[in-house]
Amino acid sequence: MSRTEREEVSQAAGTVGFFTLLSRILGLVRDMVVARFFGAGLVTDAFFVAFRIPNLLRRLFAEGSLTIAFIPVFTEYLTQKTKEDAFQLAKVVLTILSIVLVVVTVLGILFAPWIVRIQAFGFGSSGIRYDLTVLLTRITFPYIFLISLVAFFMGVLNSLRHFAAPAAAPIFLNMGIIASTLWISPHFSEPIVGVAIGVLMGGVLQVALQIPWVLKKGLSLLPVWMPRHPAVKRVGLLMLPAIFGSAIYQFNQFIGTLLASFLAEGSVSWLYYADRLVQFPLGVFAIAISTAALPSLSREVAQEQLTQFKNTLSHALRMVFFITIPSMVGLIVLGKLIIQVFFERGAFGPNSTVMTYEALFYYSLGLWAFSGSRILVAAFYAFQDTKTPVKAAIVALVANLILSLLLMGPLRHGGLALALSLASSLQLCLLIFFLKRRIVEWNLTPILISAGKSLLASVVMGVGIYYAYSHGWVPNPELGIGHLVFRLSGLVCMGVFIHFVVAWILGCPELSSMWDIFKPLLRRGKSEG
Repeated sequence: MSRTEREEVSQAAGTVGFFTLLSRILGLVRDMVVARFFGAGLVTDAFFVAFRIPNLLRRLFAEGSLTIAFIPVFTEYLTQKTKEDAFQLAKVVLTILSIVLVVVTVLGILFAPWIVRIQAFGFGSSGIRYDLTVLLTRITFPYIFLISLVAFFMGVLNSLRHFAAPAAAPIFLNMGIIASTLWISPHFSEPIVGVAIGVLMGGVLQVALQIPWVLKKGLSLLPVWMPRHPAVKRVGLLMLPAIFGSAIYQFNQFIGTLLASFLAEGSVSWLYYADRLVQFPLGVFAIAISTAALPSLSREVAQEQLTQFKNTLSHALRMVFFITIPSMVGLIVLGKLIIQVFFERGAFGPNSTVMTYEALFYYSLGLWAFSGSRILVAAFYAFQDTKTPVKAAIVALVANLILSLLLMGPLRHGGLALALSLASSLQLCLLIFFLKRRIVEWNLTPILISAGKSLLASVVMGVGIYYAYSHGWVPNPELGIGHLVFRLSGLVCMGVFIHFVVAWILGCPELSSMWDIFKPLLRRGKSEG
C-alpha cells in the first residue's frame, strides 16, 4: 500500500474519528443526563426499547444495507462513467428511498403495539410499561425517515471523498436529546416523552446539516422517477442480502433486548448503558476506519487493483486491532470507574453501576470482533458481494440465540452480553475464512503478527493500570465527581503511554498510521487557535 493511499485512508479515518469522538462525548453526556433524571428502571426500559426499534430499522435499511450497497455502485459510476450519470443514479435512488421510507414510517406508527410485543415480549400486552413503550415508539418512529436520508447523503458525500459533514451529523442528535431532556421533558406529565421528542429534533437537525454540502457538490434534490434505471436493480439486489448480512449485530441486539425483558427490571437499561460505553471506541475508531476505507476499497475493485485492495484491507484491519485490543483491556480494568464517572448519580445508584459493569465486562471481550467484522463486511461489499456475509451472519445469529438461552440463567444479563461477544467472534472467523478462500494470495501473517504485538502491549498496559488502580491511585467516590474524573484521566493517560511505549519497543508500524489519523485533529486545533 503506497504511503499516499495509506495517508488518504488514515486521514479520512481521522476526520471521521474526530467528529465521531465529539459525538460520542456528547452521547455520553446525553446518557449521563438521561441517567441523572430517569435512572435505570421502568421508564428507561420503555424508552430504550422504543428508540431501539427505529434504530434497528435505520441500521438495516439505511446504514446497514442501502449505504453499503449504494457506495460501490455509485463509485463505479463515478469511476467508469460520467459524474452526471452518477448523480442521476443518486437522484433516482433518493426518490425511491423517500417513497419507501414514508410507507415504512406510517406502517410503523400504525402497528406500534404489535412491534413492541415482538421486540419486548416480556413487557406483556398491557400495563404501564407496555403502554408507555407503544407511545414512545410512535413518537420516535419518524426518526427512521430522517436518519435514512442522512445515511444516504453520507454515502454520496463519502464516495465524493467528503467525510466531515456526515461524521458530524450525530452530534446534532445528541444535542436535540440533551436540550429536550433539560427543557421540554419537565412540561410533560410523563417526562420521558420529552426525550422521545428530542430524538425527532435531532433527526431534523441532522438532515439540515447534510443538505447544503450535498447541494455544494452539485447534486440536485429534485425527484427523478426512473425505477427501471439499470443500476437501481443492482443496488436493490445487493440490498436484499445486505439487510440481514450487514446488520447481524443489530439482530443480536434485538435478541438480547427480547430476552432481557424477561429478566429483572433494569436489565434492558444495564445492557444499554454498557453497550454505549463499548460503542465509544467502536464508533470513534473502528467504524471511522471502515467508513473511510469502503470508498477506497470500492474504487480499487472497480479499477481491478487487487494488490492495492489487499494492502488497504490489511492496513485497515491492523489499525482496528491496534486500537480496539487495548480499548478492550482498558474497559475491563477500568470499567467500574468509568461507569461511576459517567452515570452514577441521582437515580443511578451503586447497584446499577455493578450491574452495568457485569454487562460491560462481557461486551468488552468482543470489541475486537465487532470491529474486525465491520471491516471485512465492507470488503465483501466492495466486491458487490452481499451474499457471502449472510452465511457468516446466519451462523452467528443461531449461535447467539443458543448461547443467550444457555448463559442468561447463570449469568443473567451478563450472559446475554457474553453470548453476543462469542457469536461476533465466530462471525469474524467465518468472514476471514470466506475472504481468504476468495483471495487465496491474501497474506494474513502481517495481520496476526500485528494483533499479537498489540495484545502483548495491551496486557502490559492492563497490568500497569490495574496495579495503579488498586494501589496508589485508588479512587474514592466519597470525594466527589472531580476526584473520580481526575483519577480516571490519569489512569487512561498512563495506559495510552504504556501501550505506545511497548508498541514502539515491539516495532509496531501502526504508530506512524496513528499520526496520520490525528493530523486532521491537529490541523483543526491550529486553525481554531
